[in-house]
Amino acid sequence: MSYFAVIDTETNWIDQVMSMGTVIADSRTFRPVAAKYHILPEFCEIGGMYYDALFLKTPVAPICCTRQEAMEDLLAWFSRYNVTAIFAYNANFDRNHLPELRALRWHDIMRLAAYRQHNPKIPADADLCSTGRLKRGYGVEPMLRLLSGNWGYHETHNAIFDALDELEIMRLLAHGLEDYIPL
Repeated sequence: MSYFAVIDTETNWIDQVMSMGTVIADSRTFRPVAAKYHILPEFCEIGGMYYDALFLKTPVAPICCTRQEAMEDLLAWFSRYNVTAIFAYNANFDRNHLPELRALRWHDIMRLAAYRQHNPKIPADADLCSTGRLKRGYGVEPMLRLLSGNWGYHETHNAIFDALDELEIMRLLAHGLEDYIPL
């Protein structure tokens, strides 16, 4: 069986990672098989736009640790599952904030979700760039609403919930992993 990871980060007021949500998923079904939620207390003290979402009741217990401990834990975990590919929505943001994971292949979910040629749910009358990308409304929240038909969905901005939501976007898009071009 083959696996991949989806990761999301939340940052503090000075652009430091204060939490990471990571899901390992089955490459065939796009369903989660394991998840980890790391909170980095040393960077939480500063606060951030989504600080209040850090300690929501989550599907997995948060691991409060240093950044180095979190990175070592993730790399060992990825090794156990033979994960070599990471997916994220607006992946450059997360990749740039997690240089310790640069050796893995990063893929941007948004590169397929936001383009009409890859996302048949984008309405015919949508405002598009000449490339076929939506001009607006292609963040996680509006995209998951569009793909799922759940117009009441609201993004929590909690890293583990957001990683699960990003995996759901991938599942609903129904593209194979090979369709996602590495960064």
